[in-house]
Amino acid sequence: MTTKAKRKGGVLELVKTIVYALLIAAVIRTLFFQPFWIPSGSMKPTLLIGDFLFVNKMAYGYSRHSCPFSLCPFEGRIFASEPERGDVVVFKHPVTGSDYIKRVIGLPGDRIQMAGGILHVNGEPLPQERIEDFRQEYAPQGPMRSLPRCANAPVREGGDCVKEQYLETLPDGSVHRILNIEDGFGDNTPVFTVPEGQFFFIGDNRDNSMDSRFPRSAGGVGMVPFDLLVGRADRVIFSSAGPSMLAFWTWRGDRFFEAIE
Repeated sequence: MTTKAKRKGGVLELVKTIVYALLIAAVIRTLFFQPFWIPSGSMKPTLLIGDFLFVNKMAYGYSRHSCPFSLCPFEGRIFASEPERGDVVVFKHPVTGSDYIKRVIGLPGDRIQMAGGILHVNGEPLPQERIEDFRQEYAPQGPMRSLPRCANAPVREGGDCVKEQYLETLPDGSVHRILNIEDGFGDNTPVFTVPEGQFFFIGDNRDNSMDSRFPRSAGGVGMVPFDLLVGRADRVIFSSAGPSMLAFWTWRGDRFFEAIE
């Protein structure tokens, strides 16, 4: 074999190796992880508009909604485990099928209620500790160029948008941050009893989240069946405050690879 033929064969082998590596990466990405870009402010301050993350699709097993390209013709889930209270989860809207991301608050059999802006789980109010205000520039955010809601409204563009911020403690002792903007419709609700096989979700930005507190007929999500869960969000990989991830001057370097709590 000539040197030229050997060189050509080596190039072909390199190309095949690269193609195989890309195919393996694509399969791993499709089967185990789903990219997700945060489009709205309903999970502030935990997740900001422009955060990019990968959803762990194996956290709760595969369903017909998380299994790619209908490769899993089974009913229900395999290797299934239920989410824990406090998990941040991507799920399909029960009506529209759109991807939503919220925090699991109610497990099957739980009684959930908001009273005076305080979340109650099984009749017990969750402790809230006031901490420093959450502040952002009042400016268009993300590709949708939406403006944030502010407790100190009206705010001129470029001004300081302020929200009250609290540490909320779940029954297991885990803590996460929540925001308050106003005394809104979702601050006082009836008692919801979570049915078997379903879950109750709430956004951390309590006055800017259409979640399980609101019926589907009013734009909420109601109770979410287990089979509609896509996966758990564990870590922010990348974050950009601008209209595009290419706008490097808007990157939030302090949020790269940040754990989601």
